[in-house]
Amino acid sequence: MDFISGAVEIAKSGYLGWIFVFIILTAFEFLNARGDQKLRGRVNGLAYWTVFIPLSAVLLAGLTWLWAALGLRPLLSLPAFEAFSWIGPLAAVGAVLVAAIVNDFFFYWAHRFQHRFLWRYHAVHHSIREMNAVNSYHHASEAIVSLLLYTIPTSLIVSDLGPGLPFVSLAIWLHIVWIHSPTRANFGPLRALFVDNRFHRIHHSLEERHFDRNFGAFTTLWDRLFGTACFPGPGQWPAVGLATIDEPRTVREWIDLPARYGSGEGRGKAALKPAAGPAGQALT
Repeated sequence: MDFISGAVEIAKSGYLGWIFVFIILTAFEFLNARGDQKLRGRVNGLAYWTVFIPLSAVLLAGLTWLWAALGLRPLLSLPAFEAFSWIGPLAAVGAVLVAAIVNDFFFYWAHRFQHRFLWRYHAVHHSIREMNAVNSYHHASEAIVSLLLYTIPTSLIVSDLGPGLPFVSLAIWLHIVWIHSPTRANFGPLRALFVDNRFHRIHHSLEERHFDRNFGAFTTLWDRLFGTACFPGPGQWPAVGLATIDEPRTVREWIDLPARYGSGEGRGKAALKPAAGPAGQALT
């Protein structure tokens, strides 16, 4: 498969997955809503994702082509499915969990790197004040950053997922979008192990004590291990966004927000790179 046809196929798969994920989660948000969500925000989100997906597809196809041209194979193999073969049909579930946790390790550190060194670009994602499944977009540069800091490292690791392989990418995407959803449904006590929308809401909080907390997208393990976990208290659902700059309302604003942010328009107490907050609250 050449580069162009590869990019087209990846874009097609991306759009199909995108439609499935957003329809399912948007319907769930309406049925189980927490707060009001304006239609304008969802329309803007659709526009940004429409641009973002083909850009990501081109980069991923380019990486696939490059690895094939270099004859580069994965450097590390995780026999996840084989390791769980003793539990029979549940082996696929165990393998998927292992793969997701390993993937989240790379996501965690890529996310922390963005907060430390690429904040003005990542701030586009944090500027969103009405977060939902559709309106959980990033800046266009996220496609390149994700390729360098996340996709390339994880592409050098192969995991034996058995029959669970076709569902891994979709499940991870579904989850990482859902954690931005304003729904009353959450993981409850399982939040001690897995990231849900209440845990991730803290990461987007306007409250300074929540800055640089809860970087993980799938498991709370890495936040716990590296001291960045902050668990929400009972009923805690903080306001999100940035204090001194609004979320983009047009594609042009979406693209140039980092430049405006860096020039001083977005600077303020919550607009500069967030400082670490205090220790998290007790588990609930």
